[in-house]
Parts: sequence; structure tokens; C-alpha cells
Amino acid sequence: MTYQRRPWLCSDIGRFTLRKAINDVRQNYPFSIDALILLPNHLHCIWTLPDGDTNYTTRWRLIKTFVTKQCSEKLAIESQLTDSRHKRRESNLWQRRFWEHATR
Repeated sequence: MTYQRRPWLCSDIGRFTLRKAINDVRQNYPFSIDALILLPNHLHCIWTLPDGDTNYTTRWRLIKTFVTKQCSEKLAIESQLTDSRHKRRESNLWQRRFWEHATR
């Protein structure tokens, strides 16, 4: 989910950068994408990780970090961070958490 539900994910820069981030992360942390639904302010994914690998969180952290570094200025997202976000080293692109649901 984007921060304050800002609708930037379906923009050209959002789609391009997210695709590049996923491809880059897959080089070091392989996974397959079984489904991906991209909406303006959030996305849904079904991934398959390698057998014995449960490191889902690291993959999302790396993807979100890559997108943040590449997109913050290009999307002209306001740079004024709240004290809480600054303290946690968070950007104004993403909401704090994500929800992981394991399917079997």
C-alpha cells in the first residue's frame, strides 16, 4: 500500500521501477511470480519461493527500498517527513506494513 493511498503505482515510472526492482531482487533472492495485480495505490502478489526459503520480508524490503531510491524525486513526492517516519528512516512512498498470507 502506498503512503496515504497516493495513486502512483500505475504511473509509467511506478510500473517501470517496480518491474526493475523485482528483477534486480530476483537475481540474489529468487522467486517466481504466479500472479500480480497492480492497482494505483496498492498491489497483490502471489509468489512461490524456493523450497525451504521463507525470506519473504527481505524481498519486499529490498524491492521497496529500490523503488524509493529511484522514484522519490521523479514522482515529486513531498519530502517533508513526519518525525516518526524520519526516526524510522521511512519514506513518503509506502505505508509502514504489509500483510503476508501463506497459502499451501
